[in-house]
Amino acid sequence: MPSPKEKNRPFLTDVAELRRRARKHMDMGAVTESYKADRKQVIKILNEVLATELVCVLRYKRHYFMATGIHAQSVAAEFLEHANEEMAHADIAATRITQLGGMPDFNPDILSKRSHSEYAEGNSLLDMVQEDLIAERIAVESYNEFIRYLGDDDPTTRIAMEQILAKEEEHADDMKKLLEVLSK
Repeated sequence: MPSPKEKNRPFLTDVAELRRRARKHMDMGAVTESYKADRKQVIKILNEVLATELVCVLRYKRHYFMATGIHAQSVAAEFLEHANEEMAHADIAATRITQLGGMPDFNPDILSKRSHSEYAEGNSLLDMVQEDLIAERIAVESYNEFIRYLGDDDPTTRIAMEQILAKEEEHADDMKKLLEVLSK
């Protein structure tokens, strides 16, 4: 809650100063003097998010192609939908990395080392769903931690991560429901 003094403070105290600062360091693009987060650390973590999402894409794609059994068609469709959504998350992370002046790291040799989730193939449809649920739970927990770390220091990254987190929670719920159906 802002103090009474903060409430009475004008929104913008010096437009000329704001304009001067906007012209300074234009090579930094969207990163201005008001950016409070540790940019290098945020980029590092975003590259971990990128790796996590790409590993999830690969796992879901494999599961999509390897799904067999009575429930395979509907479960495979869910795997494919999740793979596509995870790819969109990877794109969001890569875009934000470049906005912050970093370079998204797509190096396949180290993706699995940077990823928070593991690439677990699973032998049966039930195993695949379990592995996907585990990976989603890992993403939910680590993204929550990242969001808390960002706080108000980088609201743009925080909002992007909150949107990704909401989808990851939906994916976890989807996998939990599939697990219930397959366990009967």
